Amino acid sequence: MAHSEIQDQDEAGEGLPFVAPCRTLTPGAPLQWLALGWQDFRRAPGVSLLYGGVLVALCYAMAFLTWRLGGYVLIFGLVSGFVFIAPVLALGLYSISCQLQRGLKPRIGYCLREGRRHLGNELVYSMILLVIFLLWVRAASVVHVFFPMEADPDIADLALFLTIGCAVGALFTALVFSASAFSLPMMLDRRADTVTAVLTSVHAVLHNKGPLLVWALLIGLALLASALTAFLALAVLLPVLGYATWHGYRATIQAEAWPQHRDLPAEAR
Repeated sequence: MAHSEIQDQDEAGEGLPFVAPCRTLTPGAPLQWLALGWQDFRRAPGVSLLYGGVLVALCYAMAFLTWRLGGYVLIFGLVSGFVFIAPVLALGLYSISCQLQRGLKPRIGYCLREGRRHLGNELVYSMILLVIFLLWVRAASVVHVFFPMEADPDIADLALFLTIGCAVGALFTALVFSASAFSLPMMLDRRADTVTAVLTSVHAVLHNKGPLLVWALLIGLALLASALTAFLALAVLLPVLGYATWHGYRATIQAEAWPQHRDLPAEAR
């Protein structure tokens, strides 16, 4: 682990029950995670592009259905709410990075087996994210009620609408980001339940507000680039972000107190 990535080796959270200790990071740590994520992408470009391409196709299918059912307003809610479901979609990417770390050739089949092994925790976590995502879509629709397009609003009305919409979106995003930053990688790596992993993630985010704010901004820029390229950039950006998240978890969370999963592929034993 690079010395510049960690500002303070003191463990935070040792006295908290059900929370793994975390390290104190420097503001530049997320940039190092991205560099490591890009290295993983270059080491496994085929499986990365395959995974990213499937997710792009899924985004197009969801956007088409949303347009047919509710028009552009729901599409806005879908795009902005993508951050809520992206952590679950990236679970396979964490597995690929884990396989590379163990010196294996990444295989999609192993990623699927990883998913089945953690199915119980994934379902609990997915249900939580689904509820939050549905609440966000409903909130986006409610905010839109105060800004009817046929009303021909002026600049002041538009600014008020965007301010309210951004404030509501930021609240939901901060909640999901704190719970998702390191929880799924921890569940993949260790025999930790959903509550433990989520509390550990929230604690690590609160303990490293500056670096994790930088990380959130980088994710936001990646999502903006994806929107500007009609989701096509996700084929590369989502794998890189997924791999970077795995490295961020490894650099931040000290989960040695929880047993590690040992059922590796045959070639790793």
